[in-house]
Amino acid sequence: MQNSKEMNYSSTFHFPVQIYYEDTDFSGVVYHPNFLKYFERAREHVIGAEILSALWQEDGLGFAVYRSDMLCHDGVEFADIIDVRTSFYFESKYRTVWKQEIWRPNAKKPAVTAQIEMVCMNKARQLAPMSADLIERLSQSFSSPALS
Repeated sequence: MQNSKEMNYSSTFHFPVQIYYEDTDFSGVVYHPNFLKYFERAREHVIGAEILSALWQEDGLGFAVYRSDMLCHDGVEFADIIDVRTSFYFESKYRTVWKQEIWRPNAKKPAVTAQIEMVCMNKARQLAPMSADLIERLSQSFSSPALS
């Protein structure tokens, strides 16, 4: 059974990624560490590069991966255009949990699934609460209050 926080995921965000030959191994299948890069890019698009940059430059805050759990169910191949689907919830004012999936064109199930836990840290690499502005901006992705 999922806890109540897991039930309150944000809206799902979609991020397309073109698979290039350089992303693959000798057989034309994506080399598995690249999936983590695609997930990272999708999370950056959810938050916004300009917001992440200002958060670091002005507030001295950034995010780090605390935990990552990834399962590869099916291969992704050269020339595919995949859909990285991303949703998240606030675990606390320090942590977000991201549910991410990679879908191939016309697939009936995801090729790759992951749950990534991110923590907010300051420049001294210490755990720090997310700013109220950031929580407010990310909370716009929810139909009900995300963090109280």
